Amino acid sequence: MKHYLFSILLMCMALLPASAAKKKAAAVPAVAVVNLTAEHLQNPMSLDTQTPRLGWQISATKNDVKQTSAHIIVASTKEKAEAMQGDLWDTTINSDQSQWITYAGKHLRSGTRCYWRVKVETTQGASEWSDVNEWNVGLLNECDWSGVWIGWDATNEWDVEEEHSRLSSRYLREEFQTKGELKRATLYISGLGLYEAFINGQKVGDDVLAPAPTDYRKTVLYNAYDVTSMIREQNAIGVVLGNGRYYTMQQKKKPYKITNFGYPKLRANLVLEYADGKRQVVSTNDKWRLNCDGPIRSNNEYDGEIYDARKELNAWATFGYDDTKWQKAQRVAIPLGTLRGMMQPAMKELELLRPIEIKKVGAKHVVDFGQNISGWVHININNVAKGNSVVIRYAEKLDSTGNNLWVANLRHAQSTDRYIANGKEQGKTWHPVFSYHGFRYVEISGLQDLKAEDIAGAVVADGLNATGDFHSNNETLNKVYHNALWGIKTNYKGLPVDCPQRDERQPWLGDRTAGCLGESFLFDNCNLYAKWVRDIVESQREDGVVCDVAPAYWNYYNDDVTWPAAMPMAIQMIYDQYGDDKPVRKFYPAVMKWLRHVKYQYGKDGLITKDKYGDWCVPPEKQELIHSQDPARQTDGTLISTAYYYMLCKWVERFAKLQEFSADEKEFAAEAQATKKAFNEKFLTVNKGTSLSAGHILYPDSTFYGNNTATANILPYFFDMIDDPYVRGEVEKNIIENIITKNNGHISTGVIGTSWLMRSLIKMGRGDVAWLLATNKTYPSWGYMAENGATTTWELWNGDTANPAMNSGNHVMLLGDLVTWMFQNIGGIRPVEKNPGYKEFILY
Repeated sequence: MKHYLFSILLMCMALLPASAAKKKAAAVPAVAVVNLTAEHLQNPMSLDTQTPRLGWQISATKNDVKQTSAHIIVASTKEKAEAMQGDLWDTTINSDQSQWITYAGKHLRSGTRCYWRVKVETTQGASEWSDVNEWNVGLLNECDWSGVWIGWDATNEWDVEEEHSRLSSRYLREEFQTKGELKRATLYISGLGLYEAFINGQKVGDDVLAPAPTDYRKTVLYNAYDVTSMIREQNAIGVVLGNGRYYTMQQKKKPYKITNFGYPKLRANLVLEYADGKRQVVSTNDKWRLNCDGPIRSNNEYDGEIYDARKELNAWATFGYDDTKWQKAQRVAIPLGTLRGMMQPAMKELELLRPIEIKKVGAKHVVDFGQNISGWVHININNVAKGNSVVIRYAEKLDSTGNNLWVANLRHAQSTDRYIANGKEQGKTWHPVFSYHGFRYVEISGLQDLKAEDIAGAVVADGLNATGDFHSNNETLNKVYHNALWGIKTNYKGLPVDCPQRDERQPWLGDRTAGCLGESFLFDNCNLYAKWVRDIVESQREDGVVCDVAPAYWNYYNDDVTWPAAMPMAIQMIYDQYGDDKPVRKFYPAVMKWLRHVKYQYGKDGLITKDKYGDWCVPPEKQELIHSQDPARQTDGTLISTAYYYMLCKWVERFAKLQEFSADEKEFAAEAQATKKAFNEKFLTVNKGTSLSAGHILYPDSTFYGNNTATANILPYFFDMIDDPYVRGEVEKNIIENIITKNNGHISTGVIGTSWLMRSLIKMGRGDVAWLLATNKTYPSWGYMAENGATTTWELWNGDTANPAMNSGNHVMLLGDLVTWMFQNIGGIRPVEKNPGYKEFILY
């Protein structure tokens, strides 16, 4: 890229190997140990393991600093840790390892709080002891839970169960008194589908939309919080339950497709530990009181939230509240999944955006936040009569008049919040808590006046640490990066979803295959993707087939190759980017089971014949189309599946070698070789022309794969399936000709080809063409989206003209390897494969 000027700002590109930003201090020591983590989390409270893996970073004011040894102490109290008394573990490791060090001290039982610190020796001297950090072992076994599942396994007369379901929230409460001098209080809680917990009227934690969604038939997540400071002598605990993905958004619609798990329910243990060593556990049982007739009348992720302030329960989560008119909670049917501690950052309100414009249109206000986001709005409720409503509608675009929301692409999602006033709200700020929306614009009706200070857009997503940033002197490329960043961030919802606005929002596997690598340069997504790989594995049937969406909220088992490839791709990303080999070892059997199924079921003459999605969403020949109808633009499905199968065999060969599974390593090396041979025999056309005499060619060369689409050539090229240098050179020419000549310097690939496009161009030494594609402003290109108002990446290259039936304004699947290219090739940050996790890397 020497022909182009650029500047890269890498904010702590300390993917090296943990990725939280280094902290600044007033007086910086020469060498310091910072950012201590247990299972890649800072001070986690719900570790689902007795032997967490520890890590830290070294901050230094000198150069050439390398750890030579590390002293770790783990103590049972903070006081002992401060006094350097490692009564649980006191060890020295004589190596440079600073990540993924497995705790090997005394046996830890459920609910054990551990306090730890580290001191290192380096080539530039010793550090001081780090600050004391902590971790808490969660409740590891069913018998550790005294609390039972409670709730209300039925509807009420005001509820509606149909496509647009309306189920009111369940409010539950219990009171208790402490029994001595309190040492520590820990709340373990799982509310399905979602919950908010309160102790003595105060919200517990700052998490939102908790816990993260799962396939509740396999795994149910709980959160843990230190609530010591919230406990008094007389106490009340209150929990309100939302529907989330447990009580699915569309009841009684296509039950063969849409999974419904049941009615909302709660399980909790509040563990009180006293100074005299005694314990008290306040846990859920049928003595708790329940009220389904509270203010949250409906909460539906697709349709929105209805809040009736006339039914507010006031101080319902405080001690002494009169709940005699409430009913007894039911002990309800248990979810089938195993309770596990949540080991990933929870969703948060990351920031609040103020409007850039408020337009009065008749009796309504149309608000523009200037950025497509996902979340909700905070709005001040003023001068609204009792029983009147403030209605908030959300959309990504305005119609051609600029005065009305354009909602055609929302399909059946109503995406509307409604607040019904009690007439006493003067100055009250309200926002929904169990529904989120994808939007840039909102339409407000029911308020006489709306000022900028009366409304804010809350960005709601997983609270992941930022790891890198990108800036160049090319404004188009900066806009493209901005759109990628916001699209990735706002589609992290406890798992990676495809879109936040319409009646879908599913964790499609194909959207995050190659893209997860690029995402890791922007956010510390290690734990998020480790959790998602488990979701994918839990979607796997006994015959090896993996669901197209995971968790399997939609029963789509199309038995494709390219979409389930997200499982090994994410595993490889976690290993390469973070040096974490646990997913490789843990989920290796599932990958093997799937690949062997693919070969058994669809292997024929060395090829893999099954494909469902093709090169999804290539730029169509007409801008109103969603998918191309021109066969010349479509790549053969067997070519795609076979090329992917070859690549996956090579990856499994690597996974087997890592684990010293020599038989598997040899098997998949041979399988890859046989697949490559069959692939070339089937799909490679070689015509070197007719020679009149030595060195004279009568007819031009015509050497290509498949029907000579860019994708048909990119896959064997990037996957190293071409041994003949002549063929490789001709394939390079075909790819460039497809871009430059056939498509006038524009992209012509869909999801599959775009996953490897930019790195293929770099591989053949054509960084100039990669730059051209990344900075184009005309259709089809990422820059075209930015030039036509996009602030996130569209689902379709022609998202401004295509049929709205499939036209999300906030998607990530077309990013392919664009972000990876920005950091690895423009930024010049390349890992060394033999030392993953950026223990060794190249800057160029």
